[in-house]
Amino acid sequence: MSAWNNIYETFDPVAFNLFFVPVHWYGIMYVLALLSALFIGKYFIKKDGLDFGAKGIDIYFIYVEIGVILGARLGYILFYDPQTLYYLSHPWQIFNPFVDGEFVGIRGMSYHGAVLGFLISSYMYSKKHKIALGKIMDLVALSVPLAFVFGRIGNFLNKELIGRETDVPWGILVDGVLRHPSQLYEAVLEGVGVFIVVYTYRNYQKFSGELILVYGVSYGLLRAIAEIWRAPDIQIGYICCNAITQGQVMSLAMSLIGVIVWVYFKNRVAKI
Repeated sequence: MSAWNNIYETFDPVAFNLFFVPVHWYGIMYVLALLSALFIGKYFIKKDGLDFGAKGIDIYFIYVEIGVILGARLGYILFYDPQTLYYLSHPWQIFNPFVDGEFVGIRGMSYHGAVLGFLISSYMYSKKHKIALGKIMDLVALSVPLAFVFGRIGNFLNKELIGRETDVPWGILVDGVLRHPSQLYEAVLEGVGVFIVVYTYRNYQKFSGELILVYGVSYGLLRAIAEIWRAPDIQIGYICCNAITQGQVMSLAMSLIGVIVWVYFKNRVAKI
């Protein structure tokens, strides 16, 4: 076996210690994801001459950061965590980074929950600052995909969301079992792949907000494909045919909703 196959045997998930608090690569990757989305957003604002005000994008970033973190954590608890009832009856434990007095960080985030939190926070920002929601959504559709790559790399470094068993030579040993590095597949498909689709489609855009629908549809489809190599959440398992995961169902539902909304607005624009 090569060093790549055994990467988890030698890799330290803790990048460094800040006083007595360990700083994990996982957290660093998520910070990089948020910051890169901000910088990519600023690039497209300047490139396309969008008017967000002097500090509009920075304020929006704060809205979205709060919405995404709250949505991702609550979404995981509601859809994936086996202790849902415990957290609902002990809400102060939802963001408690300590277990039995030991700092372990906050683990368990749901992408689909993050999407819901993002939409709510974006709507609130749009109303308060009187900026068209469609314009905001188009910018987000271009800013998020490449930033999402860092998130998936963080999953890989944190040895979570592991892949299904395999015999491919680039597989990763996880607890003695060779598995697909599915997190990296997702980084390519859900990050780079979605960005290419959205960036290419912007040349054919017909109405404000259309790019976020393209993002939703393409992400859902590519996420469902990526999950072919991803193991199901251990607390849920496969939900159908010993092959279909909950993530695939939710992702395809996301794509379907995106198509329905897309058709609705496309027909509405055509009648104007």
